[in-house]
Amino acid sequence: MSLSRDDVRRILDEALAARGTGECEAALEATTASHTRFARSEITTSGLTEDAGLTVTIRKDGRSGTVTTNDLTPGAIRAAAGRAEAMRALMPVDPEAVEALPKQDYPVVEKFDAACAGARAADRVGGVRAALAVAKKHDLVAAGFYQSESVTSAIANSKGNFGYHVATGAEFSTTMRTGDATGSGWASIWSPTLAAVDAKALARTAADKGIASARPREIPPGDYTVILEPAAVAALLQAFQFGGLSRRAADEGQSVFSKQGGGNQVGETIFPESVTLVSDPFEPRVPATPWSGSGFFGTGGGATGIPSRKVAWIDKGVLKTLFTDRYWAGATKTDPTPFPSSLVMTGGGATLDELIASTDRGLLVTRFWYIRAVNPQTAQLTGLTRDGLFLIEKGKIAAPVVNLRFNESPVVMLQNLEAMTAPAPAGRMLVPAIKSRAFTFTSKSDAV
Repeated sequence: MSLSRDDVRRILDEALAARGTGECEAALEATTASHTRFARSEITTSGLTEDAGLTVTIRKDGRSGTVTTNDLTPGAIRAAAGRAEAMRALMPVDPEAVEALPKQDYPVVEKFDAACAGARAADRVGGVRAALAVAKKHDLVAAGFYQSESVTSAIANSKGNFGYHVATGAEFSTTMRTGDATGSGWASIWSPTLAAVDAKALARTAADKGIASARPREIPPGDYTVILEPAAVAALLQAFQFGGLSRRAADEGQSVFSKQGGGNQVGETIFPESVTLVSDPFEPRVPATPWSGSGFFGTGGGATGIPSRKVAWIDKGVLKTLFTDRYWAGATKTDPTPFPSSLVMTGGGATLDELIASTDRGLLVTRFWYIRAVNPQTAQLTGLTRDGLFLIEKGKIAAPVVNLRFNESPVVMLQNLEAMTAPAPAGRMLVPAIKSRAFTFTSKSDAV
């Protein structure tokens, strides 16, 4: 759905003007998304959606009411503000409420690609056909999803703050399975630009994995040296976005970064010197929005709206910063930070082949899935390997193996790190493939 800056400003101003008493915050998101889906080696669906949502929050004396509507007519906007005010009166006082942000200076983040914004089914069908041709050539069964979208985001409040941003994103993923259903390969990419999506190359990667992973053999669970491809690394580092980097959790003794006896470990060396992890909203391959969202830490502490900036979370092995929302920043007399999005992990100089060649015995992991938290105080996670797990012996790929369940912490994974490749896009992160020792697998999984 196309909304100009003037359109957005008018809608948000109408929401702010409709409030009765108290502070008002309004957020608008308008999306145009176009997709093509394929399964069993043929296109199954293709669609275009346009939607817009306006969220109005009205606060006073520690109470707040929030209403969301996709009717952007003036009357509907006034009605939404009225309902938010009525809901506010019914709510209990929030002891952690924070005032609306004053006017902020938001950075310019380049995240728009006209070709991506205008892409429709006809623009994607060539890539899908190329992927299906790869599957046919190798007698594989292909499935996947190809989407392009444009998103207009804006925020405003009754203190004069205003932010406006237009972004695009294209995502392609495909799974290639063997006809006997014993082998499965996968590849994926997300990019703010359509041109970065090479569907044929991704399909070839998935096909090679699918063929190589067929008829796997069983190996016993246990501790293995692992080589994790970027998708697997990114899946584990998501734990840092799901609360693992929370300063409050650390200060309250609920985090792997809590200090024994109280407080947190900021400033301490926890990882090898080779480990550096930053948020970089200006990295062109994984750009962020100009302001922070609340992310997975919740909205009560007032994270939304903080200007984005580059933040070093881990610098040469030292824990430098933890995420702090506005409430906890006030309680601890520290500065708030933006949410840890656009994660970038500095890599090394090795190639994936060199990581494999340096491994006497270990496992090559394509990716993980169905990941769940086990213990936040150790950051331990559990999940399954998927779409290509391979045994390494004497520096060579020896055989595909049956998938395994892991129980491991990304903190331990990084502490046991031995070598890395250069970073590469993996979802909305930029991370390397890594070699890490003593990675724990606890049982087998019969899923392909």
